[in-house]
Amino acid sequence: MKVRISCKLAAIALAVVCAAVAQDQIAGPVPRFVTLPPKASVGTAQPLVTLPTWTGSFTYLGTKYTYYMVGTAPNTGTSTTVPAFIIPVKITIGSHTFDPNTTNDAGESVVQQTVESPIFQNQTYTLGGTNVGTTQYEDAYQRANFWGTVKSHTGYHVLLSGPTILPALTLSPGSNGAVLSRNPFGGSVPTALVNITWIDPKFGAYITAHTQIMPDTIPIFVTVNTYLTQGPPNLNNCCIGGYHSANGPQSYSHSTFITIPGDFSQDVSALSHELGEWMDDPGVKGTFNRVRCGSLENGDPEEGFTNFGAFPYTLGGFTYNLQDLVFLEYFGAPTTTSVHGWMTFHDNPFGLRVCSNGG
Repeated sequence: MKVRISCKLAAIALAVVCAAVAQDQIAGPVPRFVTLPPKASVGTAQPLVTLPTWTGSFTYLGTKYTYYMVGTAPNTGTSTTVPAFIIPVKITIGSHTFDPNTTNDAGESVVQQTVESPIFQNQTYTLGGTNVGTTQYEDAYQRANFWGTVKSHTGYHVLLSGPTILPALTLSPGSNGAVLSRNPFGGSVPTALVNITWIDPKFGAYITAHTQIMPDTIPIFVTVNTYLTQGPPNLNNCCIGGYHSANGPQSYSHSTFITIPGDFSQDVSALSHELGEWMDDPGVKGTFNRVRCGSLENGDPEEGFTNFGAFPYTLGGFTYNLQDLVFLEYFGAPTTTSVHGWMTFHDNPFGLRVCSNGG
């Protein structure tokens, strides 16, 4: 069952109000991603730096849709690099600790595997016989998204530098914030369930306390074998693999790394989802991009399919699962926009159609 969620975060109460836009109401565990709408900045002064963004638009059925995205306009042929920070989130529940810095069965930590993944390392992407670049995954996606322009302005890139690993955020939630569970999608590996409204303020406080995190960077909070919940932490409110949001001009993201092959949010699939959405829908101007089917969230249409919309890529001897992302054609842009007029980065393997007002 594919369920799409709309969530609104009250700035003061931090209460999530969620409505399922689907035939059935959520009755967990349901694999999904969410957004927390941008919140007001905690500061009053104008930031010294801002996230580089550009503005574009397309017209569909007589309606013009304007959006802003990370980077510079593709027709400038300019390369943009955004410094990235990884913040390992260490969660202790009773005698169990979920620590992304701990060595796993592959002989490396989750943090190491994330750094070595195609999210940050280069490999060549050839789509339908067209080489869109030897680069990072999200940049390859964006180049292909605007290939109608980029093929003549080949210097265009949106890259992540680093990443710089910051000190871990160590949390010991009470029972209202987190509980110990089993993985609901298979196996007996212990899994943490953490209330999203409990943990989100902890991310904001961490950002405020670390002055090297500035609005022109992207902090990425990484958990391991952890799902977030909408409401009290239990399987009925599970399972969120990640989300992205913004506090004023400061964008940020959370992704979990599940170590069980084949399970929802395995390895960096959630990270590939959330960074793709951050790039096209960063929220740093106080709102997400609005299109005819809601927000311009380019990962959500794919999450309910085989392997949760992810595809295998082997790099450094490890097979990562990176989620397919839809191009602007899915939202109604002309077919001259993307490479070959495709609707998704993996050539629409699930038969998606142009989105409707219902999602």
